[in-house]
Amino acid sequence: MKDLVHSLSSFKLVQIQGRSLRWALLLWLCATAVLPARAQEATADSTVAAALPDWPQDSLGRSTPRGTVQGFIKAISEENYEKAALFLNLDSTLQQPQQGPKLAHALQRLLDQGGEIVPYSLISDAYTGRVDDNLGPNLERVGTASVNGETFDLFLEKIEGPEGGPLWLFSSQTVQRIPVIIEQASKPLVDKVLPGVVVENKWEGVPIGHWLALLLLAALAYVVAWLLVRLVVYLLKLGWRNARKEHIAGLIRAFTLPIQLYLAVWLFVWVGQQAGISIIVRQKFSQITVLVGMVAILLLLWRLLDVMSQFLERRLTRRGNMAGLSAVLFLRRGLKIAVVVFGVIALLGTLGFDVTTGLAALGIGGIALALGAQKTVENFVGSVTLIADQPIRVGDFCKVGETVGTVEQIGMRSTRIRTNDRTVVTIPNGDFSSQRIENFAHRDRIWFHPTFGIRCDTSPEQIRYLLVELRSILYAHPKIDPESARVRFVGVGASSFNLEVFSYVLTRDFGEFLEVQEDLLLRMLEVIDSSGSGLAFPSQTLYLGRDSGKSEEKTQAAEEQVRQWRQDNDLPLPKFKPERIQELRNTIPYPPEGSNA
Repeated sequence: MKDLVHSLSSFKLVQIQGRSLRWALLLWLCATAVLPARAQEATADSTVAAALPDWPQDSLGRSTPRGTVQGFIKAISEENYEKAALFLNLDSTLQQPQQGPKLAHALQRLLDQGGEIVPYSLISDAYTGRVDDNLGPNLERVGTASVNGETFDLFLEKIEGPEGGPLWLFSSQTVQRIPVIIEQASKPLVDKVLPGVVVENKWEGVPIGHWLALLLLAALAYVVAWLLVRLVVYLLKLGWRNARKEHIAGLIRAFTLPIQLYLAVWLFVWVGQQAGISIIVRQKFSQITVLVGMVAILLLLWRLLDVMSQFLERRLTRRGNMAGLSAVLFLRRGLKIAVVVFGVIALLGTLGFDVTTGLAALGIGGIALALGAQKTVENFVGSVTLIADQPIRVGDFCKVGETVGTVEQIGMRSTRIRTNDRTVVTIPNGDFSSQRIENFAHRDRIWFHPTFGIRCDTSPEQIRYLLVELRSILYAHPKIDPESARVRFVGVGASSFNLEVFSYVLTRDFGEFLEVQEDLLLRMLEVIDSSGSGLAFPSQTLYLGRDSGKSEEKTQAAEEQVRQWRQDNDLPLPKFKPERIQELRNTIPYPPEGSNA
């Protein structure tokens, strides 16, 4: 947790480091990788830490910076200044040891008169102190104080104890800045305004009035912050036109409560210092101020995620970008999980829990968890693949395996498809991403490809006639792509001559395609009937003498037409001339005459 926040300066809210945000995001993705690795690292650190303290523990808790500050505050709350002096580094060449209790009392009064101590949770609880504060391995900054209007930092320094272990004490340089006699021209403001009875009676070495005043101050700070924020919002809406726009108003609402909490905490801390409330009381409440500050930051992140995602949802919905909409919904869930994970870790660390140990405990069971949650991880990876690769989007009509329907939702675990039967099929994303996906929504045209089986007694000339006339229909129809249109005699079947039609209908709408297909099939059946032939059936035909057979008149007419094409050198086989195709284009009335379309 020590890597998540900077040391507080002037008892202000904790500032979150950029690397902490990145760490929180990584924690969200570390179900099977980061936690085990972190557990191994934590175990190694614990082993090193366990090997270090080969000396007796200091009875006053001065082995760590946090223990020293807590011990000093406890000693002065008990008004045991001789004990408090043991937390000061009294260099006999500079200060008389017998002046230690006076110096400890003087330091308390400096802190009461506007001084401050960093909240306990932000002070290192390691034997080595903080190693990333650029103060060297033996110094630790823990607060500030003022003497004659001059502000100076309060430092702890590490020395070697009688038993060889480290001892953290208020540094000799800090002690030298403390005057033995502090002039106090008047009582603190809080003592002036409170009744004498609550000033004279004490609890934990502090007047009861200071405790009551700080509670009252917390309520007043929140009320004042609420009024100030509402006033600023009102003025913004009054003087800035854009403040009434939906997305700007959403941003303002997102910032309102977090800023209100932050401002309330700042007022609470600042007024507490100016009013002269005892450092003992303020230090008791310091943990709460840090927690409220962190909650304000986490709440701001949560609200900004909602505002930004809602703005993107509206914009993508207007543009019809369903893939982007799915990605936004997925990312919002993931980032909110990251905020929750980050918040839990930060709050637990602030409350004094050993987060590293907790991560180590999670890491020990990481392998078992990973083995037991293989399907969950597989589905999560599958959802990431679906969002990144975008083979489907919400609203697409597709076929996944044997399931045909419209995609309704792409979640983190599964995807829901509404079938043509109006049922909902839920497919785990791990299975979904591994199946064959056919997306009908992306086609720019629809394939028209019937195969006609013609009677085996059809003459070659009749077949040529059918090839020409069927192609003419395709070229003439305004809804057919002429570049793809073709009709070919593809083979002889068991009971038919097979003519294959291949073309693309110029539409993306399947309903319109069915209309065009219906029109084409009817026209082609008319051509087949006019050729004197007909469709073959997979059956045997028994010819009787009374059967007239095929129409001789129509057969002769079809054959005559082909002979005429031959004489004119105009037989459009094996392909039509471009000029002929151009003449035929759009000569078929569509929709057909008499249609109500």
